[in-house]
Amino acid sequence: MFYVLSKVFWFFATPSNFLCVLALAGVGLTRIKRLRGLSTGLAALAVLGLLAAGLSPLANWIILPLEDRFPVFQDDGRPVDGVVVLGGAVQAEESFGRDQLMINEAGERAIALADLARRYPSARIVFSGGGGTLLADEAPEADALERFLGTLGVAPGRVLFENRSRTTAENAILTRRMIEPKPGERWLLVTSAWHMPRAVGCFRQAGFPVTAYPVDFRTRGRSDLWRSFTIASEGLRRLDTATREWAGLVGYRLAGRTDALFPGPR
Repeated sequence: MFYVLSKVFWFFATPSNFLCVLALAGVGLTRIKRLRGLSTGLAALAVLGLLAAGLSPLANWIILPLEDRFPVFQDDGRPVDGVVVLGGAVQAEESFGRDQLMINEAGERAIALADLARRYPSARIVFSGGGGTLLADEAPEADALERFLGTLGVAPGRVLFENRSRTTAENAILTRRMIEPKPGERWLLVTSAWHMPRAVGCFRQAGFPVTAYPVDFRTRGRSDLWRSFTIASEGLRRLDTATREWAGLVGYRLAGRTDALFPGPR
């Protein structure tokens, strides 16, 4: 139920969707004579909102605190017992449809999997990713990556695949059940930098301590605080991503799925 409600809520709460609905409401109200003033105001507000959200640095202001919460991983020479890579990068349906591995803008997660498998040959590698859509029964990401793992130069059998999780909380719970990490082991958690706080919080709540290995940064750093966008769709997409993640942090904390509202390094 939580999964369904979160998907429905997010459809309407996504900034780009909300502004489009606001514009449609404004247009629709023009049919009611006494509300034409309101309709004009709503439509104008929606257009200005789309321009401001898409072209201004607003998206960077919102995503930077998420990306900066955990530092880039630095190899300190300590042994790494395992690596968990979260799904979100593999386009499963397209991969099976075109018979080749297809990844999206979070593709650094897959690149990190291959890199870490090479750098830590004795570490256990786990990829956790099932289907994440509400209305379609799509193939799990893990199944697609397992099918085309050779594309990354990783030998078959080198990676364990968890293909039932649909949420970050399920990533943590099901992966822990699968591998049963031992006390004192060091496991790296690979996911997008802006998603790392919620992911770490879920793993801690599941009783699975991890070391953050953030990838897929969308900004260059604090120098992007005043960097605007030249294409509105790019700004809107980043704003949707950042807003969703902040909403996810609040929702997960209220549902008891993370150990803190804004998990950070310990």
